Amino acid sequence: MKLVEHFELGLDAPICLTWELTYACNLACVHCLSSSGRRDPNELSTDEAKAIIDELQRMQVFYVNIGGGEPTIRPDFWELVDYATDHQVGVKFSTNGVRLTPEIARKLAASDYVDVQISLDGATADVNDHVRGPGSYETALRAMGNLRDAGFSGFKLSVVCTRHNIGQLDEFKAIADEYGAQLRLTRLRPSGRGADTWDELHPLPEQQRELYEWLLAHGEDVLTGDSFFHLAAYGESLPGLNLCGAGRVVCLIDPVGDVYACPFAIHEEFLAGNVRSPGGFQGVWRESELFAELREPQTGGACASCQFYDSCRGGCMAAKFFTGLPLDGPDPECVQGYGEDLLAGRSGVLPKPSVDHSKKRRAGRRPGTRAPVPVTIGRRASDGSVVGASSAPPVTACAESPLAGFTP
Repeated sequence: MKLVEHFELGLDAPICLTWELTYACNLACVHCLSSSGRRDPNELSTDEAKAIIDELQRMQVFYVNIGGGEPTIRPDFWELVDYATDHQVGVKFSTNGVRLTPEIARKLAASDYVDVQISLDGATADVNDHVRGPGSYETALRAMGNLRDAGFSGFKLSVVCTRHNIGQLDEFKAIADEYGAQLRLTRLRPSGRGADTWDELHPLPEQQRELYEWLLAHGEDVLTGDSFFHLAAYGESLPGLNLCGAGRVVCLIDPVGDVYACPFAIHEEFLAGNVRSPGGFQGVWRESELFAELREPQTGGACASCQFYDSCRGGCMAAKFFTGLPLDGPDPECVQGYGEDLLAGRSGVLPKPSVDHSKKRRAGRRPGTRAPVPVTIGRRASDGSVVGASSAPPVTACAESPLAGFTP
């Protein structure tokens, strides 16, 4: 059996997982996947977080992707990082850089088990700060300067691709090179606050082509995980694993311990359980009905007859769900245009994220937003048929490669 087939059927433990430590954040990025801003009073305590790390060590999880919110805002953040690395669980954390001082940078540079990802969504202050907030560009550059000066090479400069920064790809690469970082490009998902801004921010079709051609030229030097293999329908496949890892090799733990199949789908449809339940995280990972179904052989649905299906695999589950498209249909950004036809036929109200910790409650969706095609992740009956769904979710693309940091 090929390695990818093992992954498709699921593993006893995730290779890596995303862990949002807190919803607290000093910024209010307009595309925030977790609608972060305010701390949830029920977030996991220090002792509960350490207990999860103990579980991950026993399960031999390679590393965790820690995010938020802004994870460094948690008073016990550095304590938890040290606890994880002391227990053979590597840490890669994402930050806007607000608390990455010269002293902290030197501490990080001295560790072999911690990687850092600085978020920047514009190669210029005007483009970045429009999305991430005033002053965030200078904060990120100052943090990168501190890491460079401390001798930390190879940290990640993480960029969410939007229609406003696609033309700045060369500039992003130059910034990464200047600071000794590695550029990482990810796809904009219509999740969290991004559900309200996706229509204005997602790249236009001609920009998708521009991004594809840029990645063909630079793909070996730039990290993308599996963000963009929906672009493979242009012709040549891009680097990355042709597999949705959701519930198979990756998942998300949120600040209150809820476990979701996908970091980009914080919605009750994709909620597998909670680490505070009997059995803890391991029980959710190994016994969740949702995860069991995601690990079943998948069908291509409406996309199976497309000649490019073997390359793009029908696109991103989260992108389809939050734009109101059926999970067994094409990606909303399908480069063959099939998603555009479905988007044009929607009407009503789109699915909303299950949680919203924005500092200011959203006043509702803009007039004219459209209703979803109803979707349900069904359960398998004893005869193998799917109950409550027209088909199981297709194998789809995620933003972070499950193979990152893994050597077979």
